[in-house]
Amino acid sequence: MFAALARLSLVTRILIAIILGFIVAYLFPNTAAYVSIFGDVFIKALKSVAPILVFVLVMASIANFKVGQSNHQLRPILMMYVVGMVFAALSAIFASLAFPSTLMFTSATDIALQPPGSVTEVLKNLLLSFISNPVTALHEANFIGILAWAVGLGTALRHSSETTKRVITDVADAINAIIRIVISFAPVGIFGLVVATFAQAGLETLENYAHLIIVLVATMAFVALVINPILVALVMRRNPYPLVFKCLKESGITAFFTRSSAANIPVNLDLAKRLGVDEATAGVAIPLGATINMAGAAVTITVLTLAAVNTLNIHVDMTTMIILSVVSVVTACGASGVAGGSLLLIPVACGLFGIPSEVAMQVVAIGMVISVLQDSTETALNSSTDVLFTAAVDLAKK
Repeated sequence: MFAALARLSLVTRILIAIILGFIVAYLFPNTAAYVSIFGDVFIKALKSVAPILVFVLVMASIANFKVGQSNHQLRPILMMYVVGMVFAALSAIFASLAFPSTLMFTSATDIALQPPGSVTEVLKNLLLSFISNPVTALHEANFIGILAWAVGLGTALRHSSETTKRVITDVADAINAIIRIVISFAPVGIFGLVVATFAQAGLETLENYAHLIIVLVATMAFVALVINPILVALVMRRNPYPLVFKCLKESGITAFFTRSSAANIPVNLDLAKRLGVDEATAGVAIPLGATINMAGAAVTITVLTLAAVNTLNIHVDMTTMIILSVVSVVTACGASGVAGGSLLLIPVACGLFGIPSEVAMQVVAIGMVISVLQDSTETALNSSTDVLFTAAVDLAKK
């Protein structure tokens, strides 16, 4: 039985875990106190590995960016990546305001929260977090400080020797291997979380999760079918939808099932070649996009963070939400290439509102529960956008 389960995809195993969790919670609600240990251990593992993951992956990504890249088409493609992510994050903000979501926490009520009182206080906390000691930032899971040091060290190491960059890349690969091990236990952890949550909240949790999934998927669909076509139309000066639908069909569908932008790079390169994109341009822009172009991740981080803020009754004004969109874009660029990688960056955005790491990691765990649809849709949006924007800039020039 275990061998048969091991051969199933992670998505299938998570689906099975969710179904079993609901059945156990419904038939044996008294077992929740014992089964919840699996969820607690899973959250603890996520909490332990998340700080070093953010630090190493972001540093490696920046350090290995080619210095003096002369491809003149790379800059407008990068600009489209950034603009697309910003509008994706803003779309997520408006979707969250129009259809606010709430989450079910198991221990949030035991934590005394001190939300920021004004934008000035938010900016002050942000600045103090940025200049935190790196060791302290890692120890206290100060993700904003970790991100700042990762960007700084990555930028400084761009001019280092190839041997040094190779070591950094190897360390990043090792961290990714550990992440894959942790994620592989997601079905067990989610089983415990589902049993504990459903036994406590019942069908109300199902309604909340359904609402959250609809908001996430609908926002990503809006980005793919409205925001991206508008950007492509501005660049190409013609009807963008034939190119948009072709990229969604040949890149997005594949990415939906692989749930990995990195694994979808060969598919995108082949599609770009068939679209007539310059191979030198595609060879740089598409792999880079698989690393930093994460519009779907920006949507996920923004929606789940605002859901946590709404659940905890933290007042947030529009200026702070705009700051959140910028933070979401920056953190999304450091999302891991493994399934559910963007979820581990949610604590960065939660830290902007003074939400403790313990609560933020519960948000991550909830994200893992809905990741069957969320992560697949997110990856489809991310990967199809890579080839879409690359082709738009190159074909517009031609």
